[in-house]
Amino acid sequence: MYDVKGNIRQVLGDLPKDVQLVAISKYHPKEFIMEAYDEGQRVFGESHEQELREKHASLPDDIEWHFIGHLQTNKVKYIAPYISMIDAVDSLKLLREIDKQAKKNNRTIRVLLELHIAEEETKYGLTLEACRQLLEDGEWRLLKNVEICGLMMMASNVDDESQIRNEMMMASDFFDEIKEKYFSESDCFRERSWGMSHDYKIAIECHSTMVRIGTTIFGPRVY
Repeated sequence: MYDVKGNIRQVLGDLPKDVQLVAISKYHPKEFIMEAYDEGQRVFGESHEQELREKHASLPDDIEWHFIGHLQTNKVKYIAPYISMIDAVDSLKLLREIDKQAKKNNRTIRVLLELHIAEEETKYGLTLEACRQLLEDGEWRLLKNVEICGLMMMASNVDDESQIRNEMMMASDFFDEIKEKYFSESDCFRERSWGMSHDYKIAIECHSTMVRIGTTIFGPRVY
């Protein structure tokens, strides 16, 4: 078996106490998740509703599940009863649906707004201007069963560390801007979620509070 326990100890040793680890367990078997769980990890990230549903049903109840991928509105109802956070909200339409399904389940669901800063066209997310417009329009304030807790972004998948750092700092500066303008009274709006296996150490330097690490912990995806 891949040395999940040793790897997660190494990663946790790299992280400051104020940076949360989301262990990205998608496409990895439940046995690997339990290895990390036995080391104290409780927050895991999945990006496919059916796989997540199966894992949620058979793994410990105190695991906090994050939905990390692009989420279709018609899938929200399946994860709404138990999801801890939806990490990549990229439209008002999705925000409305999360609120609707959370209300049906008598819950409040935490979310992050996803920014598209990286140069790759394949990445999802709101441009900075689109995010500003969504917040300025104000409809989100009427959604009582969804809680916007911060921002998420993925830096460009490049070797140029200065480009990665610039993109992450752009996200961090934008966080400061909208925190002051829209969320100054909100204690829950505090998460700056950027950093993955290949760039999480840079992310820590760029004020990240939440990193998403999979390959470094679990190895190559096995299915």
